[in-house]
Amino acid sequence: MKKTVLISELMEQSGVRFGTSGARGLAADMTDEVCYAYTVAFIRHLEKQKEISGNDRRVAIAGDLRPSTDRIMASVAKSVTDSGRAPVNCGKLPSPAIALYGIKQGVPAIMVTGSHIPDDRNGIKYNKASGEILKDDEVGIKQQRVTLPDHFDGKGMFRKPANLGTLEQEAERSYVRRWVEVFPPDCLKGKRLGLYGHSAVGRDLLYEIYTALGAEVEKLGYTDTFVPVDTEAIRPDDVKLALQWSKEYGFDAIVSTDGDSDRPLISDEHGNWLRGDIAGILCAQYCGSDVVVTPVSCNTAVEKCQTFQEVRRTRIGSPYVIAEMLQAVATGAKRVVGYEANGGFLTASPIQVHGKTLDPLPTRDAVIVHLSILCTSVFKNVPVSQLVAALPQRFTASDRLQAFPTETSNAKIAELRKGGSKTIQASFGMLGPVVGIDNTDGLRMTFESGEVVHLRPSGNAPELRCYTEADSEARAKEINIIGIRVLETWRD
Repeated sequence: MKKTVLISELMEQSGVRFGTSGARGLAADMTDEVCYAYTVAFIRHLEKQKEISGNDRRVAIAGDLRPSTDRIMASVAKSVTDSGRAPVNCGKLPSPAIALYGIKQGVPAIMVTGSHIPDDRNGIKYNKASGEILKDDEVGIKQQRVTLPDHFDGKGMFRKPANLGTLEQEAERSYVRRWVEVFPPDCLKGKRLGLYGHSAVGRDLLYEIYTALGAEVEKLGYTDTFVPVDTEAIRPDDVKLALQWSKEYGFDAIVSTDGDSDRPLISDEHGNWLRGDIAGILCAQYCGSDVVVTPVSCNTAVEKCQTFQEVRRTRIGSPYVIAEMLQAVATGAKRVVGYEANGGFLTASPIQVHGKTLDPLPTRDAVIVHLSILCTSVFKNVPVSQLVAALPQRFTASDRLQAFPTETSNAKIAELRKGGSKTIQASFGMLGPVVGIDNTDGLRMTFESGEVVHLRPSGNAPELRCYTEADSEARAKEINIIGIRVLETWRD
């Protein structure tokens, strides 16, 4: 029997909700029925907004290497077909690659990925022909009512397997060309790189790109088992591996990404991973940016380095960064870029690279960060560690309290916010007097020492994140440990 569902209600019922990077939830909760409904709603929203062509009926689809991705991609493809449009199977490739394909082809693009979260979860990231959906689009999608056909069994799964269709490789090839046709073919000559591939969907493309640009690349840590690499909260195992590999192989740098290869990891020559918001500053400098947009949680060295005409701060999440980037372009800025604490770098303006133009890509990307830092190292003839040392010495750290319900996180932060300095001192008095409170996103507390503790529930998973900043790396890590200990007491 057919039934009609309101997407906002289905989100509450299924537990698969929109966060900062699309709809995400437990893979078991992302039934064929749920994925079908969300995708039909996405297409309906684009049709109502007249953001989808009536003549070109293609919708591009790609995914990461999680075990649940193939099934969800097929569910998405079936919903595209039933909406009167033509699914294009672009295969397994990075999120920025499918977004780039959509922009170049002028068609919507859908990426099935859970990014860095564990493989018992997954997600769907929706892109318009102009790039990522923004918060207003999420509102429009949630308002859609979708009539579900009689395709599903009692558990919300297709009675007959859906067909994803023939593989189309142009999205993959276009992404490779983006880099190898703009950057000089010998720009990485003499660089010896380690490529920590783990289960990142873009690992083979990164190898192809960096070897094509002259680097000697050693593949490391490839696995068929999904590894939840989080570039914002780097696992101790990955810290140890980078130090070990650097010592063993003598790399100039080690490069990697998260699962859908839109967030970068890059180490210095000693195997020390750069924080994403430090890598972002170096990349923005390389791009000659005049306006930099970055979330409130990112390192204040971006202001202190006095390189950029303007730094704009936003809430955490690429939709907020993109919206502010577009606003900067609209008001006349010429070289607008953005980055997040996870290292994902976005461009809203054409970037001049060695006399050629790199087209805008207003979605998170990892390759531009790797190449910018490595090319700067080559041009200045200094190791990566010296590029970092030349920046103002402010240090950040972050960690997360996992399996912590978002509702509890919000309630606890609301208590601190309502109680103000007195309540904050009761929990964080060991850090000294509070002199500043920022409620832009979560709760950001600045203490008299200049140290910062920022608490924010994750938009993608039941996690409570703790960001800290101080004048030394050791102190930033120390107060992060203190912050996590305080949060642990909230479990009681």
